Amino acid sequence: MDYRKRLEEFRPTKDFLVCIDSDGCAFDTMGIKQRECFCPWMIAYFGLQPVAQAARECKEFADLFSKTRGANRHITIKRILTELLPTHPQVQARGFNVPQFSHYFAWVDDPRSLLSNDGLKQALDGGASEEARQELQHVLAWSERVNWAVKEIVRGIPPFQYVRESLVKLQDRADVVVVSATPIEALKREWREHDVARYTALICGQEMGSKEEHIAAIARHYSDNHVVMIGDAPGDLRAAKSNGVLFYPVIPGEEEDAWKRFADEAMERFFSGSYAGRYEEELIARFDRALPELPPWEVKA
Repeated sequence: MDYRKRLEEFRPTKDFLVCIDSDGCAFDTMGIKQRECFCPWMIAYFGLQPVAQAARECKEFADLFSKTRGANRHITIKRILTELLPTHPQVQARGFNVPQFSHYFAWVDDPRSLLSNDGLKQALDGGASEEARQELQHVLAWSERVNWAVKEIVRGIPPFQYVRESLVKLQDRADVVVVSATPIEALKREWREHDVARYTALICGQEMGSKEEHIAAIARHYSDNHVVMIGDAPGDLRAAKSNGVLFYPVIPGEEEDAWKRFADEAMERFFSGSYAGRYEEELIARFDRALPELPPWEVKA
């Protein structure tokens, strides 16, 4: 299925556009996905059993409590295996050699790569060496197992309080588009399960490219300051600013307060043209302070 064609064919029905990230932003699903779906299979597939506790700490820091929160799964795995885990005190004390996957890492770093299961399959079909094929097939098996776990485990988790209220308020005034690095199947399942997909004009997942690409393809149809991205991760902020659109942060740990503020105050500022400037800058500054760059063990060192 050509998901990217949906981006090309998108046309606005309102004068304003609100882009919303899903995991950890609209839904309180990020914690359970990372702890119960991603992490156990990361330990199993990447041979991290001897330092499982350290691996869990690295995964939680990278995906939940740092400036790489919400990044693509493959970018985060590379960061854990090459940067975070080798510096962890438990790993160093045990003299554990963190497994390295040079061909996989090269694929992650290649700007031409589509960082998804489809992208891995494309690389496998592209004449890779046998050694590279083994690595990429192994990673694909891990990624598919994670998707299976998410489908089996993550269900019944409603949107954060005030998300539905915000969507109801938006429906007659703005087009709402889900912008996410999550696979489209999982996104549609979650949004339909809680009957909020009907408020969206389009649901964009990893098969349709990066968040930057999603916004770029859609925001071009709207006037300046008529587009806002609502997100909970620095990658969401970068995706917004690289496209010259506004950003509204949902600070981890303060999600319900953030959505209440959006529904009661920020939304009307957005529509009235008074959101850009000092108001947005102060919110982004608070958001930036909430997520550190260095893990606790490096700060202590």
